[in-house]
Amino acid sequence: MPRGSKGSSPQRRKGPPPPREEGPQRIAKLLARAGIASRREIERMIAEGRIALDGETITTPATLLKDVAGLTVDGRPVRPAKATRLYRFYKPQRALTAEFDPKGRPTIYDVLPKGLPRLMPVGRLDFMTEGLLLLTNDGELKRLLELPKTGVVRSYRARAFGDVTQAQLEDLSEGITIEGVRYGSIDANLERGSGRNRWIEMSLTEGKNREVRRVLEHLGMQVSRLIRTSYGPLSLEGLAPGQIEEVDAGELANFRSSLK
Repeated sequence: MPRGSKGSSPQRRKGPPPPREEGPQRIAKLLARAGIASRREIERMIAEGRIALDGETITTPATLLKDVAGLTVDGRPVRPAKATRLYRFYKPQRALTAEFDPKGRPTIYDVLPKGLPRLMPVGRLDFMTEGLLLLTNDGELKRLLELPKTGVVRSYRARAFGDVTQAQLEDLSEGITIEGVRYGSIDANLERGSGRNRWIEMSLTEGKNREVRRVLEHLGMQVSRLIRTSYGPLSLEGLAPGQIEEVDAGELANFRSSLK
């Protein structure tokens, strides 16, 4: 039988950084915290029979455990969680946010320097979209930063061709439905300039698949370049395409404590 039992919710101490919880926890949360994958991906691994405890295959993500002792993923022992680390990475164009591409396209892991810990991307950027991509070794932090209800603001600059007015962009603050998909409030502004090639700044909290491109295309704009400039309080400033920099522990703690 798997170790661990049900218990009451652990008490949290106040102040950053949030401490690791004590007592039995769901296996998906433990493995995410250990940097194996996101909770959803871990649940998929369990369904595929890839996770075991003391040699016995885990069959349910509801399994409660106190720690990762005896756990294996694809036969490899799981190491205890390490201190949370977060990185700012300038993802260049023509790099896929994935570990592997069956079509043979380059991925972010082909661009990242060697010697880094095992890192997971926080959300995704399209193949041709560049800019700030956060990377972490902590699956729980990844999940927290990706949840729409957390309300983390993502900001972008889009270079687009076509005719659009500031009034049209301001209407996006009420949200918009495109082909049955509802997109939430977007703060959008035309940068100063002339001609039909214009830069547009956009800030949103949902980050649905290809959201910026689809919204602008719906308004009749053709996006030629898209850059994510910030994710919450973290910005692209100081990074060149392909560069990576670790977020200071104090800044990470403040960011994490500000999340809803």
